[in-house]
Amino acid sequence: MKRFAYLGFILFLMGCSQPIPETEEYPVPHHGFSPLPIPDNNPMYASKIALGERLFFDPLLSVDSSISCGTCHLPEKAFTDGLPKSVGVKNRVGKRNVPTLFNVAYHPYFFVEGGNPRLETQMLGPLETHEEMAFSLPELIHRLQADDTYPELFKEVFPDRDIDPYTITASIAAYQRTLLSGNSRFDDFYYFGDSSALTAEELRGWQIFSASCTGCHKGPLLTHFDFENIGLYEVYPDLARMRITRDSADEGKVKTPSLRNVALTAPYMHDGSLATLRDVVEHYNVGGKNHPNKSPLIQPLNLSDADKNALEAFLKTLTGK
Repeated sequence: MKRFAYLGFILFLMGCSQPIPETEEYPVPHHGFSPLPIPDNNPMYASKIALGERLFFDPLLSVDSSISCGTCHLPEKAFTDGLPKSVGVKNRVGKRNVPTLFNVAYHPYFFVEGGNPRLETQMLGPLETHEEMAFSLPELIHRLQADDTYPELFKEVFPDRDIDPYTITASIAAYQRTLLSGNSRFDDFYYFGDSSALTAEELRGWQIFSASCTGCHKGPLLTHFDFENIGLYEVYPDLARMRITRDSADEGKVKTPSLRNVALTAPYMHDGSLATLRDVVEHYNVGGKNHPNKSPLIQPLNLSDADKNALEAFLKTLTGK
C-alpha cells in the first residue's frame, strides 16, 4: 500500500506541468451534497472522461485481457458485482467484497483499511493484485502504446505527453468522479421536505435508523468515513485497519461504507459474509459478536419483527438515481 501512495505522489508531480483545457461543470445530485472535489492537477473535461471510461471497461488492463474494472463494478449493480468476494483473472477469488463506486469523488481514502489516500492511485491496487488483474503499470503502458487506437486517443487528451502513469491514472479517476448518485425517495423526504415520499412503515424505519445508526451513517453520503469494528467476528481473519497502523486496537476495524443504494449492493460487509439486508439488520439487532475492539456504538437494538421490517424497508428508500 505504501508504494501505491508514493507512486501517487510522483504521479501528481508529473501532472503538474500539463496545460489544462477548460474544466467542465458536473452538478452534484442535490443541495445536500458539497461541491464536487476536483484536484487542481486533474481537471474534468469530456475527452479525458471518455478516455477514462474506455479504459475502465477495457479488459486490456488485466494480464490475460480477460477482465476489466467494469467486470467487478457493474453499473446495474451500483458498480458492485453481486458476489461475496471478487473473482479476478484465472478465476482467482479475492479477499474482499467489491464496494460501490458511486460518489467515490467524495471519499477521503480508499480500501477498507484506508490504505490509499487518492482516487488517482486507487486503481493501482486491483491492477497489481494477484487475485484481481495481476498486471503491472509498466506492462500496461507498453500494451497501450502498442495498441491500434490508444496512442491517438491519449494524444488527443494529453497532446504534450506520452502514455504514462499520470495520463492513465488521471483519466480513470476523472471518469470515476462522474459516478454520482442521489435523489432517492429518502432525499425527497429529508432534503426536499416531501412528507409523502415515505410510507408509514418506512417512516418508522427512519425513526429507528436515526435513533440507532446515525452515529456512523450520517451526512449526505450516510457515512462518517471513520473505521469501526462492528463485532462481525470474535476472531478476525482479515486484520483490516491494523494492516496499516500495526496497532492491535485497530484489529477488525473497517471503513464505514456509504448506505446509498445499499439495496443494490448485496452481499454485505467487507467480506460479503451477510447475504441480505435482513441479515445485516439481524446482525445489528443482536449487537454483533464479542470482540475487544468492538465499537461501543454497537449495542443490541432488541427490535420486534415489525421494527426489523420497517428498518429494512427504510434502507430500500436509499436507492437513488
